[in-house]
Amino acid sequence: MPHKLRFAPTGPNGTALVEISHRCLGGRRLLRPSKRLNAIVIGVLAMAQRKYGVRVHACSYLSNHGHLLISARNQKEISSFMEFVGSNVAREVGLLHDWPARLWARPYSGISVNGDEEIQIPRLKYLLSQGTKEGLVDSPMKWPGINAAKALANGNNLHGVWVDRTAVHKARRKLPPEKVHLVDFEEAMTLELSPLPCWTNLAPEKRQEEILALIKEIEREAAASRRKERTRLLGRRAVLRQHPHSRSKELEASPAPKVHTVSQELRRCFMEAYRLFTEAFRIAAERLRSGDLTVEFPLGSFPPGLPFVEIDQYREPG
Repeated sequence: MPHKLRFAPTGPNGTALVEISHRCLGGRRLLRPSKRLNAIVIGVLAMAQRKYGVRVHACSYLSNHGHLLISARNQKEISSFMEFVGSNVAREVGLLHDWPARLWARPYSGISVNGDEEIQIPRLKYLLSQGTKEGLVDSPMKWPGINAAKALANGNNLHGVWVDRTAVHKARRKLPPEKVHLVDFEEAMTLELSPLPCWTNLAPEKRQEEILALIKEIEREAAASRRKERTRLLGRRAVLRQHPHSRSKELEASPAPKVHTVSQELRRCFMEAYRLFTEAFRIAAERLRSGDLTVEFPLGSFPPGLPFVEIDQYREPG
C-alpha cells in the first residue's frame, strides 16, 4: 500500500494547524499513566518544541494512544517534530515497561484543521474529552495521565523531564554502574501551550473561561451518555491498575479524514489542492526515476532521497 503524502497547507497566519494522533501497537496500554511516564512524555514533547519551534495548543494521552493539536510553518517542521517525539517516546517507554518491540502501530496521522473557531474549538474539545468520553473518568480534570485541560483552564504550561540518554551512555562506559545515577542526567522541561489561532487576540482570562466552559460541556455530555447507555465509570484506580502490556478490547477502526472543516467550500478547495499536489509529486517522481535530475517537485514536499522543498526554494514563474 503506497504511503499517503504528507500535505499541510498554511492558513492566513502563515502556519498550518494540524491534529496529530499516534496509536500503540495492537492497542497495548504502553502509555498507561504514571507519574514517571507523564513526566517523560511531556519532557520529550518540550524538547521537540525547543528544537523545532512547533506550537502546541493541546495534548492528551490515553493508555494506548495520544493526540496533539499543533501549528507549524510547514510540513518539514511537523515531520521533524513527530519523528523526534515518536522515536524518543518509544525508547523511553521501552525502558520503562521492559518492552523490546516497537511502540507505534503505524506512522502518525496528521489531519489538517481548516477554518476558524467553528472547527478549531470542536477539535480542541475532542482532544480535551479524551478519557472522559470513553467513560474512564468523569472529567478531563481528573484524568491521571497527560491532558492539557487543567493547565489550559488555569493558564499554565505542562512540566516534565528530559533524560540525556547520550550522556548516560557515555557515563556508563566510563564509570561503574553504582556511580551512574539517572537523576544526574535529567533536565526539567516546560511544554509551552499556545492559544488556538482563533483565540490569539482573546485576553488570557477569557481563554480560561472558554476552556472551563468546554470542560463543563464535556462532563455533561459524558454523564448523559453514561445514563443513556447505562454504563459506569471505569475510574482512576482501575486505569492505573492496568498492565502496560495488556491490550484494549475495543480498537478504533474508522478511517481518518484528510481534513477537519465544517465548510464544504474549504473541504472542496483542500481536496482539489491535495489532488494537484499528489499528481505533481507523482509526475516529478516518475521523471526523476527516468533520470531527469532537473525536475522540480511541488513546494512543501519530500522528494525521494532529496531535501524537503521549501516554499521559497523556487522562484515564482513570470
